[in-house]
Amino acid sequence: MSENTVIAFEKPATLRERVEEFLRESIMQGNLRAGQKLREAELCEQLQVSRPTLREALRTLEAERLIVIEPHRGPSVARVTRKAALDLYALRGLLEGYAAREFARHADSDLVEQLRNQVAELARQAGLADRAGLLNAKQRFYQILLEGCDNELVAQMLPGLLSRINLLRATSFSKPDRTPQSIEEIQEILRCIDNRDPAGAEAAARRHIWHAQRAALDVLAKEDLVRQNKGETGGT
Repeated sequence: MSENTVIAFEKPATLRERVEEFLRESIMQGNLRAGQKLREAELCEQLQVSRPTLREALRTLEAERLIVIEPHRGPSVARVTRKAALDLYALRGLLEGYAAREFARHADSDLVEQLRNQVAELARQAGLADRAGLLNAKQRFYQILLEGCDNELVAQMLPGLLSRINLLRATSFSKPDRTPQSIEEIQEILRCIDNRDPAGAEAAARRHIWHAQRAALDVLAKEDLVRQNKGETGGT
């Protein structure tokens, strides 16, 4: 073999990240449901990865509180309790309301146009009834919002909550009438931003989050009732 021959092995970290992303997306899209057991042998065979690689990925998702790993029981998809949801939406209200206000104050015309285009993409995905596409489009909406809010600390803090936020967002979207209402609320945020109305943008963002919270709590209450009827317990 020539000394100059380059052999490209897949980096273990890259493989682990791919496994993390697959499991994260499966949870967000509802393919893996709250409380569902994750069988390591089956996942290793499905994903064609070693058990150490899978376990490293599972530890990352445990740190994000998307899964729980219990002694002698193994990993399962986390349940979101009412208290956890209330705590998270309270923080969302503060951070995202601030981000919307500061975006209206500071964002340049290019970022406003990007946000406008992304809101149009959100509406398009909603019309397609594509759950995965809708969640991805909304994530991009928030990326643009954070970029234009001109606050590095908020831009660092909020992404740390994105996995939990997306898990709850997937839950709230499962309420049939939530998506059209959500799109209208986001369009109202955009209208305030277009008008360079910081206070209006913050208020619209907070209303959007309040409605999302109410929808998510309704879904969680129904799921709790189903579990109680089945004699199940547990939560995060």
